[in-house]
Amino acid sequence: MRNRQICCCFTGHRPGKLPWGYNEADPRCLDLKRRLRDAVEAAYQEGFRHFICGMALGCDLYFAEAVLALRGRQQDVTLEAAIPCPTQADEWPEPDRRRYQALLAACDFETMVQDHYSPGCMQRRNRYMVDHSALLIAVYDGMPGGTRRTLEYAIRQGVSFVDLPPVGGRP
Repeated sequence: MRNRQICCCFTGHRPGKLPWGYNEADPRCLDLKRRLRDAVEAAYQEGFRHFICGMALGCDLYFAEAVLALRGRQQDVTLEAAIPCPTQADEWPEPDRRRYQALLAACDFETMVQDHYSPGCMQRRNRYMVDHSALLIAVYDGMPGGTRRTLEYAIRQGVSFVDLPPVGGRP
C-alpha cells in the first residue's frame, strides 16, 4: 500500500454541471484547467507524488491530464485510476470513450472498486480515493451532488482539501 501522506485525490463536476458544458474551448474552462494544473503543481511542491482520479467525464479527466503533464516533467509522479465499475464509460459518446481509454492506458495503476455497476458504486469509488489520500483537490460550485458528498466525507475524515470553484472566485 502506498503512503497515504504522499497521495492526493480529486473530485469535481461532470460537464452537465459546468457553466460551459462540454465546450472546453470556453475561456472559463481554460482558466479552470490552468488553475487545476497550478493546484497539482502546488501539491507536488508540498510532497504529493501519487495522484488518484475517479475518471468521470468533465473535471476528473481535466485532473488526469494535468497530472500526466506533471508526470512528463517529474518522473516520480504516479497516476492511479479509481474506477467504480467496468462499465463506467460504456454509454459515453465515442470521442469521450476514446479520451477515457487513452488516459486509462497512461495511468500507472488501475483500481477497480467493484466488478459490476450498482447505485452506490460511484460513492464507494469516492470513499476509496479519500480513504487513501491526505489531500483532496475539488472543483466544487456549492451545489448538492457527488462532489459535495465527497468533500463532506473528506472533511469528516480529516483530509485536507483545496477548493477550486469552476469559475474564478468563491461559489
